[in-house]
Amino acid sequence: MADEASVGQEPTVVHVRCSDRLPEDTYRQVLELLADLSPVVQALPPAAALVELKGALRYHGAEARRLSEVLRVRTISRLGIDVRVGVGPSITVAATASGQLTGPGGVLVVPSGEVTAWLAPLPVEALHGISGREASALRDHGIHSVGSLAAIPPATAQRLLGGRAGRLAVDRAHGIDPRPVVPRALPTTASVQHTFDRHTLDGAAVRAALLELVVRLGLLLRGRGRAARALTLTLRFADGTRWRKTRRLPEASAHEQDLRQTAYQLMDAAGLQRGRLTGLGLTAQDLIDADQVAEQISLDDAREARLVAEAVMDRIRAKFGPGSIGPATLFGRVS
Repeated sequence: MADEASVGQEPTVVHVRCSDRLPEDTYRQVLELLADLSPVVQALPPAAALVELKGALRYHGAEARRLSEVLRVRTISRLGIDVRVGVGPSITVAATASGQLTGPGGVLVVPSGEVTAWLAPLPVEALHGISGREASALRDHGIHSVGSLAAIPPATAQRLLGGRAGRLAVDRAHGIDPRPVVPRALPTTASVQHTFDRHTLDGAAVRAALLELVVRLGLLLRGRGRAARALTLTLRFADGTRWRKTRRLPEASAHEQDLRQTAYQLMDAAGLQRGRLTGLGLTAQDLIDADQVAEQISLDDAREARLVAEAVMDRIRAKFGPGSIGPATLFGRVS
């Protein structure tokens, strides 16, 4: 919806940010409080959410600002936490607004008729949906503010950021974002397991089993159209004990290269000595839709080649089975 088309309309999209270190159970309670305000709540784990208040304004007989303040009072009084709330006529504007709040909490409302004027002076990296690499590319060409991004022809942005990314960036710099808030509960996890035929001390066998899990998990995530923000590695020992640790990925991903790097870091953190393993598991946490992952500008030709090869291997596995192709290390090593 464009700024001009929204004049006189009450902004109804709310973007809520919690502390990045918020425990998952508390985050779920925040989502429950949001559901008390509106039935249209979209979880954005691990610490954010969207709410559409279009129907709720009439039901509650209150403006969006008032409902946002009520939300803050409830999270403080019931959960002992504060939240940052941005309100605007679109997802981009609301999320940009919540990102401009400093401190643990607050409410910032951007009126529908003032979107472009409010966005214009912000640094380009403050616009929701602009990645660090995209902001750097824009700055390298003298585009430092959201207003200057809005002023360039879409074709120029497409040359700098790529076709789709460039079009979206210019639209959003004008406050145009037709995406609806889609009700979505807290995403579930995705897990894969490996059990050894015999108790093992063989580091090479353990590493090969972990690589097998990475391949399977990546295939599972891509098949579901999901991406993981974190991985949890679980090790099961012969004495019945377990070791578990979670590490966040630098960026949400379902690609084997990214999953493998984090999984190996987790295995290294375990510091295995003489513990006899009976099995291990790898769990993808904080899942999001793959189309929510920002498209990054990449100058890494090797990585781009691996992603193309990965897509080809996925098609081969779909046709001939999951074990038809994969890393050479896996063939004849995992037991």
